[in-house]
Amino acid sequence: MNILVVGGGGREHAIVAAIERSRKDPSIYVVMSKKNPGIAALCEDYLLEKETNVEKVVEYAVSKNIELVVVGPEAPLAVGIADALEAEGISVASPKQKVAQLEFDKAWARNFMKNNNIAGCPVFDVFTDKAAMDAFIDELGNVAIKPAGLTGGKGVKVMGDQLPDVEAAKEYASSLLDMGSVVVEENLVGEEFTLQAFVDGKNLAFMPTVQDHKRAFENDLGPNTGGMGSYNGAGEILPFLTAEDVEGSKQIMKDTIKALYKETGQEYKGTLYGQFMITKDGPKVIEFNARFGDPEAMNVLPLLESDYVDVLAAMASGTLDKIDVKFSNKATVCKYAVPAGYPDDPTKDREVTVGDIGDAILFYSSVYEKDGKVYTTGSRAVAVVGVADSIEEAEEIAQNALENLCGDLHYRSDIGKAFLIQRRIDHMNEIRGQ
Repeated sequence: MNILVVGGGGREHAIVAAIERSRKDPSIYVVMSKKNPGIAALCEDYLLEKETNVEKVVEYAVSKNIELVVVGPEAPLAVGIADALEAEGISVASPKQKVAQLEFDKAWARNFMKNNNIAGCPVFDVFTDKAAMDAFIDELGNVAIKPAGLTGGKGVKVMGDQLPDVEAAKEYASSLLDMGSVVVEENLVGEEFTLQAFVDGKNLAFMPTVQDHKRAFENDLGPNTGGMGSYNGAGEILPFLTAEDVEGSKQIMKDTIKALYKETGQEYKGTLYGQFMITKDGPKVIEFNARFGDPEAMNVLPLLESDYVDVLAAMASGTLDKIDVKFSNKATVCKYAVPAGYPDDPTKDREVTVGDIGDAILFYSSVYEKDGKVYTTGSRAVAVVGVADSIEEAEEIAQNALENLCGDLHYRSDIGKAFLIQRRIDHMNEIRGQ
C-alpha cells in the first residue's frame, strides 16, 4: 500500500515511524516544507513543498498512486486538504474542512458546544466589539483570552499566568481584535490533560491520557510554548486523575462526534485531540484539535500494539469497530530540546548532533538537513522519549538522551520527575477537598 503523510515535524516523524513498523510493509511518501532527516530516512520518497499548497500535494499524491493519506498539522486541514484528496478518490484518515473547524475556529467550536449542549463547556462569549468585551471581562473577573483562529498553541493567555490582572486581560484581548473575533471565557482552575482518540465517523478508540507541559522553563515558569514535553503513566490514567474523570471526558468526545455529524452532515474521520482541565466540577474542555498533539503523539504512538496501517484504513473506511486497538501498559516521558532563547528570541541555524541516547527514541521536529548535517530553525528541534514500566524509569531514559544531544539547546529536566507529578496530585486533592 502507498501511504502519504503530510507534514514534517516531530508529530509526523512519530506517525511515519508507526506506519513503518506495520506488518503490511507499506511504501511511505511524505510532503514536508523542510527536509526532516528522521522522516527522510524512513520514507520511499518525499516532496519539499508547503503543506498548505493543496494543488501540489494532490498532484504529488496522484503521481505516486497514493491509496491512503494522513495529515499531521492543522494548517493543511484548515485549507481543505482532506476534501481535495478525497475528490480525487484517495482515502484520507484525517478530517475534512467542515468538521476540522472544531480546531481552527475557536469561536465556532464554543458555539457548537453550547448549541449542542455538550458537557464541559466553560462560560464564554465571542466578541468583535471592545466595549462589550471589556464589560464581559469585568463580569467574569478571572478569564482566559483566545484568538478565534489558529495560533500554533501560543495565542491563549490566562489571568494569573501571562495576564496579571483584569486590565492586562482587556489590553491583550483588545490587541487581538484586529485579527478577527476574540473568545473570552472563564479561567478554569485544575490540572490539564490530553485525551486522544482514533475516530471513524461513529466509533472512537481511545488512547492513554497524557499531560503536556507548555511553559518554557523549569517549575512551570516562563512563556507558553508549543509544548516542552509530556508523560503518561503505565496504563490509561494519569496519576492525578480518577477513572470517573476519564470516562466523563470520553463521553464528551463521543457526544462531540455525534453532534458534529448532526450539525455539519459530515462524518469526522481522523484523530481527535481533547485538551481537558479537570476541575472540582469534573472535566472541562479547553479546546479540541483535529489531529494528534505534539508532543503527545510521541508518547502514545510508540505504545500502539495494533498495526497503525490497519487503524488508519479503518478510520478512513468507517470500520474502526471491526479491529481491536491496543496500547501497551507502559509509561513514557517525552522531553523536547529547543533552541536557546526559545520561544521569544530563539537562536537559528545552529548544528545539532546526537550522541549515545541509549534506549530512548528520538524524533526530529523543526530542523532541516543540509550537507549531511542537522540544523535548528528557531522552533522546537528534537524530542526524546523514554519508554519503561514506570514514569521514573522512563524519565531517566529520556533525561540521559537529552544530555547526549549537542548544540545551542535548552530543555526542561523536570518533566516526568516525581516532585512535579506529586505537585499535580496534591493540587487535585486540594481542589477535590481531600
